[in-house]
Amino acid sequence: MNNNQLYRIRDLRKCYEKRCILHLENLDIYKGEIMALVGPSGAGKSTLLRMLNFLETPTEGEIEFEGFSFKEGGEPPLDLRRRVTTVFQRPVLLNRSVWDNVAYGLQLRNNRNSTDVIQSALEKVGLERLAKQRARTLSGGEAQRVALARALVLEPDVLLMDEPTANLDPANVTIIEKIASDLNKGSGTTLVLVTHNIFQAKRLAHRVVFLLEGQLIEMGSNSEFFNTPRDPRTKAFIGGEMVY
Repeated sequence: MNNNQLYRIRDLRKCYEKRCILHLENLDIYKGEIMALVGPSGAGKSTLLRMLNFLETPTEGEIEFEGFSFKEGGEPPLDLRRRVTTVFQRPVLLNRSVWDNVAYGLQLRNNRNSTDVIQSALEKVGLERLAKQRARTLSGGEAQRVALARALVLEPDVLLMDEPTANLDPANVTIIEKIASDLNKGSGTTLVLVTHNIFQAKRLAHRVVFLLEGQLIEMGSNSEFFNTPRDPRTKAFIGGEMVY
């Protein structure tokens, strides 16, 4: 891997029984970039995200993360796994206060002197006034912002986001996108974003990857991808047509 590569993916396959849902020959993810994974439902986007977080093992091929080769039957060491955090589309919140939810990951890591860190994270997501409220009484957008704050306090090198603004109102979409962008610009955190919202990918991503039926159809810089797509299926997808 060169010094700027974070992930190096080669000949990666993920199969369930006899059905292979993901086959990527070659994909690199670089430190400090925002990469958007786009494509229709069933394209393999969320599966790839789970593999980047070491939640799914490859059936064939490998993923290298910071030089560690993740293959079938192997498991990255804990210190590497802790450098990657995921925010899911539907966050699972504890039946506790907002503050306790944000603190939970730090407590699991035996970091209990974290008051300032938690307060800072809540301020960044605009929830400091709701710190004592039960997290499960929040709106969907507020709950997603709690999940983001819970990720922020862990200071990950990589933040994976799986449809983080699906079904949210425009105000919360704007807030969450700004948090993600600020995190990338301010801390150099690498973001990999799965989204069905092509406009969100255009607003946020440095590079965009289009997946279709488990295959990488096109990858390029934001400008290249949206202005001069090479593959007609990419052009059709950007144009809002159904692509299968």
